[in-house]
Amino acid sequence: MGDFDLVVRGRLVEAHGVVDDGWLAVREGRVAARGTGAAPAARDTVDARGQWVLPGVIDGQVHSGSQRDQEGLGWASRAAAAGGVTVMVDMPYDDPEPVAARAQLDAKIAQAERDCHVDVALFGTLNATHGLQAAAGLIEGGVCAFKFSTFEATPGRFPRVAEDDLYEAFRLIAPTGLACGVHNQMQELTRKNIARMTEAGDTGWDAFLRAHTPLIENLATGIIYEIGAQTGARAHAVHVSTSRGFELCNMYRRAGHHASIETCVQYLMLNHEEHTRRFGARTKHYPPIRPKAEVDLLWTHIARDECTFVSSDHVSWGLERKQDPNVFKNASGGPGLETLLPAFWTGCEEHGITPAMVARQLCRNPARHFLLDDRKGSLAVGYDADIVILAPERHAFDPSGSLSAVQWSAFEGREFSVRVAGTWCRGQQVYDGKRIVNNPGDGRFLRPYAA
Repeated sequence: MGDFDLVVRGRLVEAHGVVDDGWLAVREGRVAARGTGAAPAARDTVDARGQWVLPGVIDGQVHSGSQRDQEGLGWASRAAAAGGVTVMVDMPYDDPEPVAARAQLDAKIAQAERDCHVDVALFGTLNATHGLQAAAGLIEGGVCAFKFSTFEATPGRFPRVAEDDLYEAFRLIAPTGLACGVHNQMQELTRKNIARMTEAGDTGWDAFLRAHTPLIENLATGIIYEIGAQTGARAHAVHVSTSRGFELCNMYRRAGHHASIETCVQYLMLNHEEHTRRFGARTKHYPPIRPKAEVDLLWTHIARDECTFVSSDHVSWGLERKQDPNVFKNASGGPGLETLLPAFWTGCEEHGITPAMVARQLCRNPARHFLLDDRKGSLAVGYDADIVILAPERHAFDPSGSLSAVQWSAFEGREFSVRVAGTWCRGQQVYDGKRIVNNPGDGRFLRPYAA
């Protein structure tokens, strides 16, 4: 039987490179040994030679609770497993109220440990209802980061935080070492543009892009980094869709500030001319899907390893919230847990970027960002045995079989070069390439090591 619970053989993909003909040996949920060539015996063996073996993906931007009684953490965790995601980092903007106090956090932790198939870390936020004093309870309770917004997406649930309040929040959080993530959008400019275009009847498929100019995003990104510089906090722009946003981040990094940056896979793999023209409001995200010329520039920053990590910004809106002929009346966002890994892998292949970049952007870097890298984000000995097998298999993505709460996607018909063939979380198989094979509640809540 051997000394190990599980041995997996295949092409091991890590942040530093690829190990051909490698193997991993798992004992009690952790990687206990690894090597190349002949593998040791184990109770279970998975021969994935000719396939890619990666650390489990950490999706650093998931909105499972934005629509009440529609998806939730448990259902989202099924889609996560099917996408090779073993850690969902869930946002605090739940319907009807955000996670802005300890009691709400504790209730969400209980939900995660009752319902989830993969592991979960949680953002917290601060609002006027509970005040800045609620930060201490959220930190003690185990949030891995904080999230704020410079734009009111939904009154109450997703409020705007004024710049002076954002400064105070950053100053309060800075000593903890937790990141302060911010939705980067200038509210007054956004609303002025939408009002003007609506009055003119300019509300078609392409209007959302024109209303949300790069200036609206870039000004907000600059504000985030400057507040971080003033307070010493880890300032993080959560969804950057412009090359200028990366230039701003690089400027603050060079000056010695704790600036980090994230983009989402849709900004790398979709473009306005092709995909928004085809799918309309299904591609409505904030920020908007940009023209192809901007997408190409984003890939230069990925290739130079300037991005902190790539995420999905997953939210499973029902299609009824994506079908209004007035583009401004549709919800922003879409499902993405199942497409994050295959889409980003495909994009890296198409741009001549090595598989190691996938492991950096989707595994190691988000683990570091959320202070989980003492156990997550790597296939090193001693780390949790979060493992994904990717089969090289070209296919057009079909969302009709999605394990998410909805069966639509802006990636419908997009050709991917790999398919998730299996997912393990802490050595336990969660997904076998077709179905979920573990139980609700097998997932765990993750606390950051600094909290």
